[in-house]
Amino acid sequence: MTVELNHRITGQGEPLILLHGLFGSLENLGGIARRLEDGWQIHALDQRNHGSSPHTDDMDYPAMAADVVAYMDAHNLDKAWVLGHSMGGKVAMQVALGYPERVKGIIVADIAPVTYKARHDAVLDGMKNLELVGVTTRQEADKRLAEFVEIPGVRQFLLKNLERIPAEQAGDGDQLFRWRLNLPVIDTCYQKLAAAPEGEGPYNGPVLFIKGADSAYIQSKHQDTIRQRFPAAELKIIEGTGHWLHAEKPDTFAALCRRFLGS
Repeated sequence: MTVELNHRITGQGEPLILLHGLFGSLENLGGIARRLEDGWQIHALDQRNHGSSPHTDDMDYPAMAADVVAYMDAHNLDKAWVLGHSMGGKVAMQVALGYPERVKGIIVADIAPVTYKARHDAVLDGMKNLELVGVTTRQEADKRLAEFVEIPGVRQFLLKNLERIPAEQAGDGDQLFRWRLNLPVIDTCYQKLAAAPEGEGPYNGPVLFIKGADSAYIQSKHQDTIRQRFPAAELKIIEGTGHWLHAEKPDTFAALCRRFLGS
């Protein structure tokens, strides 16, 4: 069953759907949205169990792709471009493979159509074990999370999911904050999220893969799988960037997108 995704629409032109990565929200691609909204109508979505979208008991790529298509139906979008980063890139690929008639083309940021080994054990453990009772500030939450997650930038990204509990929903205890995302289901379904997009394929429409030069998510050994699933795919590499390439060099990333979408 599909869910009604939280969204933000800006700009005018052909529709371009933006899909964030794991533990993210529509805010993560806000810089790219602002750089492209002069030429395209941007539909930034919170995916299920993330941001302000509904929580569900399950999540996999066919279900998440169906959510996107249901969103398109609800907003009278016959066809759209789709841009996704990391997990969002896999959802974009799933939409293209499962609903090719609804897709003008896709941009996939730093992810390949393959199954990955677990990469987020420490993050999941840290978020699950973070004791929120007694936390009164985000700085205090950051200090506690540092026991599990060493890199400050990663902690700051994760803590964007921390929200203050509204007064009318607060209990009698000392917990002032809660996770906005559906952490238990994301944890339970992690192997499904590490898996490759499903579908017979191939998708023969235009596809742009953008890789961070310092990231290991797209490797040379993935080229055959990419070509099998997406015969028309092209690959661009942004030097001096890692997995968060769209945040590290947003102007370069947006320029590549603009050239691809306008071609």
